[in-house]
Amino acid sequence: MSIEPSARSGRKRTDGAKNHYLSFMVSILLTMLAFAITINGGMSKQFLYMFLILLAIVQVIFQLSYWMHMKERGHIYPIIGLAFGAFVVLGGVLSAIYWMWWN
Repeated sequence: MSIEPSARSGRKRTDGAKNHYLSFMVSILLTMLAFAITINGGMSKQFLYMFLILLAIVQVIFQLSYWMHMKERGHIYPIIGLAFGAFVVLGGVLSAIYWMWWN
């Protein structure tokens, strides 16, 4: 009769490897989709740029949540830091757009 190591040590078993494989496959698929949509062309540049930015945002979310373990407990301070950094960057981009557009 074999007992799993996690059951003997009293630790909760996680699906870390399975989640990493899933995240890796999704990242590869998103990258392949970005390459395919760029190579095929036939779409307006504005749609292409917005679609690529959307794919990049989805990829960043996957990378942060699975590879950087941001979805686990106890990571509130790094999440707050990333949110504040995103807020500062967004403010900088909006300020630059305002400055170039109306001045």
